Amino acid sequence: MATCLVTGGAGFIGSSIARELVQRGDRVRVLDDLSTGNRENLADVAGSIAFIEGSLAKPRVVRTAVAGTDYVFHQGALASVPRSIEDPVATNTANATGTLLLLAAAREARVRRVVYAASSSAYGDQPELPKVETMLPSPLSPYAASKLAGEHYCQAFTACYGLETVCLRYFNIYGPRQDPQSPYAAVIPRFIAAMLRGQRPVIYGDGEQSRDFTFIADCVAANLLAATAPNAAGQVLNVACGERHSLNKLVALLNRVLGTAIEPIYEPARRGDVRHSQASIAAARRLLGYEPRFSLEQGLRQTVAWFQSRPAS
Repeated sequence: MATCLVTGGAGFIGSSIARELVQRGDRVRVLDDLSTGNRENLADVAGSIAFIEGSLAKPRVVRTAVAGTDYVFHQGALASVPRSIEDPVATNTANATGTLLLLAAAREARVRRVVYAASSSAYGDQPELPKVETMLPSPLSPYAASKLAGEHYCQAFTACYGLETVCLRYFNIYGPRQDPQSPYAAVIPRFIAAMLRGQRPVIYGDGEQSRDFTFIADCVAANLLAATAPNAAGQVLNVACGERHSLNKLVALLNRVLGTAIEPIYEPARRGDVRHSQASIAAARRLLGYEPRFSLEQGLRQTVAWFQSRPAS
């Protein structure tokens, strides 16, 4: 039995990792300031976790949260390109400075390994597909730059101090418990919420931009593998399905799942958005034994079913 800390553990991805850790019998601690997370995401495991409400930007809080842990799953961040364009300083404080403080505390506490939630936004809009970890980064937004800074801090702490870190570059994670209400909500929960109300989803651009959508269960599996994989320390690895689907195809699939025929509304493209995104997952397969198990339609069916079960739906 290990003691694990999940930062951002009241958020969509963090709570999913915390839930899986509880289910496998680990001792779980969560650190979250609830600025974007929600305690409701942990309601079913609330009695099995230790919850610390506090900010990654406060060194004393971070040291308290990290002390005595074996593994840290660092999911805490302000995860939004538009928000980072509006307020780059707040994004840097949460994502870059917060990661540095966490790594310093983890080194001091002799944590076995830190698994860091990196971002595919590091690749920018490079035309070459699929995205391979050896590509030169090209961040297009303050969010992407801040997450890339966190990666570099992880690798520096591994090189300088021997603190084991693994950086997982997420590609468009989606699934149950993802918040559609935020103005910065990800595309899938936003589309589902609109279409369940019979409304037309809004696409920014022509809809032919494509993404490598990754179901939350596959993301969680990758995190757990990354915590103990013997040859993964110091690595940056893509976590995705290795496929890409356009937003127009996404709407078509949702119509099939819902039994509807709702057409999207097209608005001008947004600054900082990447045109196409698809990952090579060869390195994650080799170093982690990672293998995605859910197709986009399978994941959408589970996600829609969860939204339909909610009172707000």
